[in-house]
Amino acid sequence: MDAASVTTPSARLESRARERFRRRGKSMQDRMGRTIDYLRISITDRCNLRCRYCMPGEGICWRPMEEILTYEEITEFCRIASGLGITKVKITGGEPLVRRGCPDLIRALKDIPGIRQVTMTTNGVLLSEYLRELLDAGLDAVNISLDSLRPDVYEQITRRAELGQVLKGLDLAVESGLPVKINTVLQKGVNDTEWEELAGLAEKRPVDVRFIELMPIGDGKEETGISNLFLLEKMKEKFGSLYEDRTRHGNGPARYVRMPGYLGSIGLISAMHGKFCSDCNRIRLTSTGEIKPCLCYGRSIPVRELLRSGDHEGLRSLLKQAVWEKPAEHCFTEVENITESRRMTEIGG
Repeated sequence: MDAASVTTPSARLESRARERFRRRGKSMQDRMGRTIDYLRISITDRCNLRCRYCMPGEGICWRPMEEILTYEEITEFCRIASGLGITKVKITGGEPLVRRGCPDLIRALKDIPGIRQVTMTTNGVLLSEYLRELLDAGLDAVNISLDSLRPDVYEQITRRAELGQVLKGLDLAVESGLPVKINTVLQKGVNDTEWEELAGLAEKRPVDVRFIELMPIGDGKEETGISNLFLLEKMKEKFGSLYEDRTRHGNGPARYVRMPGYLGSIGLISAMHGKFCSDCNRIRLTSTGEIKPCLCYGRSIPVRELLRSGDHEGLRSLLKQAVWEKPAEHCFTEVENITESRRMTEIGG
């Protein structure tokens, strides 16, 4: 047999994915055949907390604003991305609400044809202040990062005494009817004994409490996380009967369970002990205008200058390239192979 006629399994997979992309038109698929329709956008590297697994307490050099994408540039990127099949957008930071005009950006993104959902991740400190504007802008849902319900532990983790403000924003968001998810990272010897209290937020509130395994990115490499396998066993010991919640909860990879009598659900995002890369549907845009195909690797594709020069065709080409080159899976369990060295605030949470 002629060597030129031999195709490897990976080559056949790539060929099939290319054919699906050609047939489907407005959708982007990577080499693994995964449809990429979810874009996470960091709009700032700044934050009003200093979480220990995220950044140092001081000495941080923020990016100058001229290096940060303007709202008009972000909107234009999303308009182009929508034309290629992106339908869901998550606004992140840093902390997105420290950047003035965040609700205006959400309103502009909601007006883009093809964008079906715009959500946001926040630490909740400013949520009560901006909630009405966010609702008026059409925000579809909010994720609130909250790692402790004990003021002293919260301050130990975040280096700020803002727990009261976060809880105020949480309750106001729930009362407004906005869908709410709570993101919690458990750390050994810090807040790992609080899992039951944190899960209890879903008892009287119709919220999802999601326990996210700590990933070894940036300052997170210096901390020790808790396995969700261990946590699930603890929940079974405490509550006895758990049952799987198969209803759709959003765009992420969480596995959800319900506890008897709870209004909300408990989600487990197990990046370290339950790799979910085969179902990954996302790509990231950093605040400085870099497309990031995978959180684990340092590979990024700069598009800021294309946006500023108005080269939309070049931008479309790079976005499709970034999707096509998306890695098959992360390597968080093999720390020596992680090539991303930046902090989460620089990448986007």
